[in-house]
Amino acid sequence: MDLNWLLQQPEKARDQAWEESVLRLLCETKVQLQSETPQEGPDGWPYLFVRTGTEGAEPFVHVVQWLARRGIGLVVNPHKMLPDYIFSYGMLWNFVETGRFISPSEGFIAAKNDSPESSRFNWVMGAPTEKYLPSYVREILKSFLAQQGYANPKILVASQAPEHKLTDLIFSIEALNHLQTKDQKVMAEAVGWFLPLHYNLVFASEKGLPEFVDL
Repeated sequence: MDLNWLLQQPEKARDQAWEESVLRLLCETKVQLQSETPQEGPDGWPYLFVRTGTEGAEPFVHVVQWLARRGIGLVVNPHKMLPDYIFSYGMLWNFVETGRFISPSEGFIAAKNDSPESSRFNWVMGAPTEKYLPSYVREILKSFLAQQGYANPKILVASQAPEHKLTDLIFSIEALNHLQTKDQKVMAEAVGWFLPLHYNLVFASEKGLPEFVDL
């Protein structure tokens, strides 16, 4: 299947199979940098703009690896009325770490007020592993939060035992200046841009939970 042909398909034909094929073929192609520096997207996040086609000189995978270390997203063919694909930063580093832009357990990130203690499952809690949240990602996320006025964010990872299939990344509301419930959705959307799509984000009080660690 040809990438150029796929990118000419109308929006109504762009289903999950189309997406999977495009993501696979992009990894095998070279792209042309539309700009040497990141540009601000309509959502306010920084993106590198690239174009597909015969003039491409940069291996797509190399571009992704470069962006993953810098907290930058990626837009494919932004010259079109609707870009062919938009990658959040979380999607890019997830690919670098796992080989997938979208992991099988993909879900929507949303703020939650309930404590993991309310579950009927047992929970294992502790600091994130390097695989789950690499140090370079933590630094980028910490820098973003510092710019928002949160100097010392703290986190905890909770997994349901014994299967460990469900994992929550918990942010301390106390360390986020006692983040109010009404502000948690906005914060979840912001932090979610930095995380893989299947990560579950929770805001919770430190009270009654194991010790949180510095982001």
